Amino acid sequence: MPLTLPELPFKADAIEPHFDTQTMNIHHGKHHAAYIANANKALEGTPFADWSAEELCRKLNSLPEDKRGAIRNNAGGHWNHSLFWKLLAPAGSGGGGSPTGSLGEAINSTFGTFDTFKEKFAAAGVGRFGSGWAWLIKNEGRLEIVSTANQDNPLMGKAVAGCVGQPILGLDVWEHAYYLKYQNRRADYITAWWNVVHWKHASELFASA
Repeated sequence: MPLTLPELPFKADAIEPHFDTQTMNIHHGKHHAAYIANANKALEGTPFADWSAEELCRKLNSLPEDKRGAIRNNAGGHWNHSLFWKLLAPAGSGGGGSPTGSLGEAINSTFGTFDTFKEKFAAAGVGRFGSGWAWLIKNEGRLEIVSTANQDNPLMGKAVAGCVGQPILGLDVWEHAYYLKYQNRRADYITAWWNVVHWKHASELFASA
């Protein structure tokens, strides 16, 4: 089956004022859709055309070299964004606050306090030169904060992405994710993002990692 664009789990205007409606419509309906179209074009007629985006990311090095770049960028972009939407929720209706349960305990155990974790995660996002992502991952049972360039993700492995692990949180720090509202103020965008983080889904990912 070709890769397909998932619906947003909320209305495009539901996470105003933190993420503006115009950006959400463009980000989902144009950028994410373009990754899918380009990935499907690269996959067409190949033996791995029916692989999921996760399989493509995890097995990137087993793909033919002439396809690898296009699939890395576009299947990676599809997988990253599909996760990103699930990790957002309207403020006060599932979004924002702080993690509880096992994930909250693991964050406090690893980073000392939730506020310290937020500072370190924000630093990873602000410090990513150019385009990319900040991640909270579970690697060999422990939480780590990492960042990747472009549409790379930790599923691709250390040789490709510079890190390895199962993503628990993923934050898009490409300019297309925030520029209409925040211009060059990436730090302000990250501060706003904390208001719409869907910790329930992050906790489910942590439990299953």
